[in-house]
Amino acid sequence: MDSIQLKTRQMVQNGLQIVIGAFIYAIAINDFLIPHQIGEGGVTGLTTIGYYALHIPPAYTNFVLNGILMLVGFRYLEKHTVWYSLWAVLWISIFLKLPPLLNYHTNQTLIPAIAGGVLMGIAMEIIFRGEGTIAGSTILAKIVNRYFGMQNGSAMLMFDLLVAIPSGLIIGFQNMILTVIELYVSAVVLNGLLSRFGARKAVTIISAQTDEVTAELSAVLHQGITLIKAKGYYHQEKRPMIYVICTDKQVAQIVPLVSSVDPEALVVVDNVHSVKGEALGKLL
Repeated sequence: MDSIQLKTRQMVQNGLQIVIGAFIYAIAINDFLIPHQIGEGGVTGLTTIGYYALHIPPAYTNFVLNGILMLVGFRYLEKHTVWYSLWAVLWISIFLKLPPLLNYHTNQTLIPAIAGGVLMGIAMEIIFRGEGTIAGSTILAKIVNRYFGMQNGSAMLMFDLLVAIPSGLIIGFQNMILTVIELYVSAVVLNGLLSRFGARKAVTIISAQTDEVTAELSAVLHQGITLIKAKGYYHQEKRPMIYVICTDKQVAQIVPLVSSVDPEALVVVDNVHSVKGEALGKLL
């Protein structure tokens, strides 16, 4: 498969992911937030305020305000991120025009706040993984993430609160508190899911039978294995350490394999979040 086909395949995959994320995002708004008078942050918060106060359809407000913020994105973000974001905004606006699908109503107001926050976090993670954003505060969060290193979810929470807290004048103090809870839940879910993007295990092995262990690992894993020069302080003995980046499933193979070759081997397993430098922007 040549590079053009790979690029086309990746674009289609990203586009489909963004559509799925937009659908989940719209469900969170139409079925959990609006029916229970819970606000939101950023542009989405302004759309709900416009709906509550002026009865402006959220789909129209979402499209217009996000279109303005896209112009800011063109200046500070990578162009493909902005185009994917336009795609996300388009589908969110389309799905927001659909009637509620779940028709869920409850007097337990904390339930829709938490459920809406979880769905928001999942939806944004799917869209981010598709290399897009939902525009609004996520555009601003991406800019802050890119230039200052703040986590996407935390930056979004900061900007969203600037809209959510004043919204209490329209939706009331209780619903404003529920909105803050929903925003916090969505930020926690988003940060948690993004931190697992590209997550791997790092396995360090110290063995007196380095060559034998390395040969067995290479035969089973069929991937790169690194040998690091090391020297023990107590015995002043030089011995290479084996270093492997692998998946959880491979760890389950590595540990018993190493033990079968050298029962005295020391095996240390650590969590790592990124195995490629370019993935860092999606993790933070």
